[in-house]
Amino acid sequence: MERYNKITDKNQREILLLKSFACSYGKCAFCNYILDNSYDENEINQINIDLLNKITGEFGCLEIINSASVFELPLRTLEYIRKTADEKNIKIIYFEVYFSYIKRLNEIINFFPNQEIRFKVGIETFDNNYRTKILKKNFLLNDYTQLSNFYSCCLLICTEGQTKEQISNDIETALKYFKEITINVFINNNTEITRNEELVKWFLTEKYPLLLNKKNIEILIDNKDLGVYVQ
Repeated sequence: MERYNKITDKNQREILLLKSFACSYGKCAFCNYILDNSYDENEINQINIDLLNKITGEFGCLEIINSASVFELPLRTLEYIRKTADEKNIKIIYFEVYFSYIKRLNEIINFFPNQEIRFKVGIETFDNNYRTKILKKNFLLNDYTQLSNFYSCCLLICTEGQTKEQISNDIETALKYFKEITINVFINNNTEITRNEELVKWFLTEKYPLLLNKKNIEILIDNKDLGVYVQ
């Protein structure tokens, strides 16, 4: 397990994988990050404070990910993030958030008055049926105007049941509605979702070369590519 890294190519930033309370939803069929959840608030805070003490602020940008949403981080951790960001002159903070928290985003924005807050949401796919029935991520996305509340989104690609057309449409749609996108090529992780190797081969051959150098696209061929990971 790795919890701290520096991203030095596209979108330079420091990135932390913090510990948190259990995800409020916690039923996504592809997710094993929930194994990092804890109910011990003291343990969570101690781990997170130790990690936050590594922050240098050299890029002025910080990304916080956790095995849930920013709303599952304890108050003490949030206060320490704010304190660290102010002391290290952090201007931009990325937070993960589950779509159902869309009406509560201002709570985090107001909590960090000295930083620009950029929310990253896991859309995974714009195919509502595939998202809810196969990936078991239980929200319907019909009004795309709501997406303006989020800065960035994550797409999950190359899983069994997806098609080339679906993946292409997901990328095109994400680029239309988000300032930045992250494309995650699925890695088998002992969940019920499995990887489709033919789709991986197609993506790496036909799509990846066209997307690689676009500044607003981050492509994770392996889930360890950001340098922070659970398994």
